[in-house]
Amino acid sequence: MDVDGNTRAPHLPQPEHAGHAPEDPGHRQHAGASRTADLDRRASGPSALAASSLWLVWATVAALTPGLALAGSPFATGASATQSQLVAILTPLAAVAVMVSGVMAWFGRISWFWMVGVVLGTVLVFGGPQIVSWIRGMFGV
Repeated sequence: MDVDGNTRAPHLPQPEHAGHAPEDPGHRQHAGASRTADLDRRASGPSALAASSLWLVWATVAALTPGLALAGSPFATGASATQSQLVAILTPLAAVAVMVSGVMAWFGRISWFWMVGVVLGTVLVFGGPQIVSWIRGMFGV
């Protein structure tokens, strides 16, 4: 029993009272004020000057070397290589898929809608880059 006559389990955390500060020594009443003071200390001094001068040097180098600034992305190069390899591998598989689905539709094993779906899917997969460039050309992008 505590002072109020209530029974409380000693191993469970108890709620804080409205007017009392918690007994945790690391607790701060106004944590926002100390955070802004930490940020002010970090934003000034020699490290901030070095960082701003580093950005200035980087921007100058980028402006003076437009070839380096406009260089192609390594991700675009890798994606292009992967796409060309996948097209080379999947072309014979797509031809076989169209032939097999055509024969199966002829003999009534699958619906003709599936055959049309296989053909349209093949056209969309292999004609994707041309379709995208056509749509981009329509909108002037």
